[in-house]
Amino acid sequence: MTTDFLKILFLSTSVGQLGSGLGGGVELTVLNIAKELHRRGHKIAVVAPVGSVLESIPVIEIMGDLQVTAQTQDYNAAIVMPADSVLANMWEYARKVQDEWDVIVNFAYDWLPFYLTPFLRTPIAHLISMGSLSASLDRIAGQVAVEFPGTIGVHTASQAQTFAFAKECQLLGSGIDLSLYEFCSQPEPKLAWLGRIAPEKGLEDAVAAAKITGIPLKIMGKMQDEDYWQKICADWPDAPVEYLGFLTTSQMQEQVRQCRALLMTPRWVEAFGNVAIEALACGVPVITYERGGPAEIVRDGLTGFLVEPDSVNGLVGAIARLDQIDRSACRRQAEVEYSVGGLGDRCEHWFKSILKLS
Repeated sequence: MTTDFLKILFLSTSVGQLGSGLGGGVELTVLNIAKELHRRGHKIAVVAPVGSVLESIPVIEIMGDLQVTAQTQDYNAAIVMPADSVLANMWEYARKVQDEWDVIVNFAYDWLPFYLTPFLRTPIAHLISMGSLSASLDRIAGQVAVEFPGTIGVHTASQAQTFAFAKECQLLGSGIDLSLYEFCSQPEPKLAWLGRIAPEKGLEDAVAAAKITGIPLKIMGKMQDEDYWQKICADWPDAPVEYLGFLTTSQMQEQVRQCRALLMTPRWVEAFGNVAIEALACGVPVITYERGGPAEIVRDGLTGFLVEPDSVNGLVGAIARLDQIDRSACRRQAEVEYSVGGLGDRCEHWFKSILKLS
């Protein structure tokens, strides 16, 4: 092993194929870190469920049944593994090839990778993608935090604070390839909402705000809960909304950059909120509930507005003040704080610190 170039094996989320949208922001995080570290000369491969697609990075596709998402389960629920678990199969592959790699990076928010950590010879870095959702995972991750100091990474302080081991977490933030997002100085009278269509994302509040203001809302993201979506449509039949489906980054930014603002309405503590920095990169202000990661990203009154959690009136009031925001300031914040190069620097330092190389 040299200190200049590392051999890094990524184990992706096990709730969906890369490129499907089922993994939410984790998919973009895996792509951006992998591409940036590959660009720097590190050897990178990604282990992911069969059917995964990742631009320009080798993907080792693993068969098996997908894991159930943590956010759909009760906090005290027992650990559940499908009979032919893709997560177990991915880690069995990693166990067999571990000596070919300097470090293994776990992106799955699941109990099994933490449990297996002491049993593998190759060091494991865990990048946790959500706040506390499972008592079992909290407990095992806390044990790993003590036994393997410095190996647990998170995106924001808000996310870390949901765990008892917050002080042991490495803050990594996030970052995107800014060249893929085009700045727009003259938006149309439209709003945007990005994310998985699922109850914890609070889409109905954005729909309500669109109805009250009369400003059309473009909705983009993976349809994860059809019943939830149908209830929103039934509750707000006359709201000026348009669902565009799950879009590629290129298609998404083409739509978002034309909007006056991005609305973020999380019911839970978002670990980060990649969609916030994607909007800022297009010069689009972000109006978000003051909850979780997005509240650490948005500069209130400068690059968007922070409003009282779960307050539709707060969203409406912020929409009325959008003319106060300089859209070029939004793009500048993304450039200064959320470049993929900065994310690469932080991850590189993290991996080398785990390997005692820095």
